[in-house]
Amino acid sequence: MRAILDYLRTASAALRMLLIFTAICGIAYPLAITAVAQIPGLKHRADGSFVTKAGVVVGSSLIGQSFTDAKGNALPQYFQSRPSAAGEGYDATASSASNYGPESTKLLDLVNSRRAAIADLEGVAGSAVPPDALTTSGSGLDPDISPAYAALQERRVAAVRHATVAQIDELVHAHTASRALGFMGEPAVNVLELNLALDATLPVQP
Repeated sequence: MRAILDYLRTASAALRMLLIFTAICGIAYPLAITAVAQIPGLKHRADGSFVTKAGVVVGSSLIGQSFTDAKGNALPQYFQSRPSAAGEGYDATASSASNYGPESTKLLDLVNSRRAAIADLEGVAGSAVPPDALTTSGSGLDPDISPAYAALQERRVAAVRHATVAQIDELVHAHTASRALGFMGEPAVNVLELNLALDATLPVQP
């Protein structure tokens, strides 16, 4: 009988702990975090950082996307994003890296093919193509490119939009984020926001 009572006391204590931690971790904590996330200044990021154009959602400032035609060819009037290994490319439901090691021949082949394609698109030597134009990010959804990769694309975009390189460069600088807190990470250019600014200020002439 005593063993049964001990078992019931232990089970009762375990049940109480389960209920307490369920209330704290499963209800109170999520509600508190959700409430904090709705504070002005945080709400936009918490809700997905969606970017709209004429009232239509065209993407997220936190998730990379492609700027290509139906055949996968780069649209010359737009800055191009970093390559993606997420799903079939820029798939937000399949965020991933390529997982190729530094000695992978597949990685080497991909880098070489990307270098050749970008060099041809931009009309430069392969040695001028920066690293972030050749490799994917850890998530495959990096929305940013380096200022070096943006600078490489300025002449092409300017030619298609009948603008000067200086005009394009001014927009690039306006959409370049500096290092976090002044020392963490590297400066980055948000591709979607930059391309939308291009359409708004220097639209492609028919």
